[in-house]
Amino acid sequence: MPKKPHPSPNGSVRRRKAVRVAPSAAAPGRPAGMPDVQASADPRNVAIDRVGVKDITYPIRLRTREGGEQTTVAKVNMYVSLPHYQKGTHMSRFLEVLNDHTGEPLTPDKIPLLARAICARLNAEVAHFEASFTYFVKKAAPVTGQPGLMDYQVTFECTANGDEDFIMSVAAPATSLCPCSKEISRYGAHNQRCRVQAKVRFKGMMWIEDLVELLEEAASCPVFAVLKRPDEKWVTERAFENPKFVEDIVRDLSLGLSKDKRVTWFSINSENFESIHNHNAYAEITRAK
Repeated sequence: MPKKPHPSPNGSVRRRKAVRVAPSAAAPGRPAGMPDVQASADPRNVAIDRVGVKDITYPIRLRTREGGEQTTVAKVNMYVSLPHYQKGTHMSRFLEVLNDHTGEPLTPDKIPLLARAICARLNAEVAHFEASFTYFVKKAAPVTGQPGLMDYQVTFECTANGDEDFIMSVAAPATSLCPCSKEISRYGAHNQRCRVQAKVRFKGMMWIEDLVELLEEAASCPVFAVLKRPDEKWVTERAFENPKFVEDIVRDLSLGLSKDKRVTWFSINSENFESIHNHNAYAEITRAK
């Protein structure tokens, strides 16, 4: 069995030592006799954990939980480990791998294939692929049912090291209302938007929409793209009836993820953009199940 990568608390995989790999093959189309400087020897004896290309703007297709598809634009990062004896990596080969998969839906089961392809194409011991993008979900207003599109920030990342380590990250906006403010005030309570985020490792299939629902349920109230007056009344009263500190949000989210049998590890956080302070409130939890 291949040795599993060693995850750090933030979900990345740390490479402990360089393992010598065979020199890379000559690039297709390179004229005979043209030197391959990147493949030449390096005398400093220093291995590099990650080297590659960053912030590639690239169109992608995604499958939705309802069975449809949507297109969006991703920022893609692709890296490999570099052994101590090799001068440089071959940057163009990362884009060649990406272009080989153009048009294919980007799904959690496809990302490990991409990471393995990077390993093979660059003859590397470790490869890392990540794509960050905006994902849209149709969401109806709570009372009138007015349709709207909510945007969520998503990252798919995978490290291949003989085995694959895939992590999905989703961040959702929501509302938080302060329990202390409600308790001590004669009128109302201070409330604000918050940003709730979860990184998860999981078994089987977990849709982006599944994680969005868990994030929003943990807050005082979800936010919506379109609200008429009856909807605004509902949102205001819902938040007032469900006050939560930033600590409450991450604890409730932790319980929700712990109950989900698909999830094997999570790292979560919530940040409240305080309406009565000149600073934000923040909390995080990381757990392996």
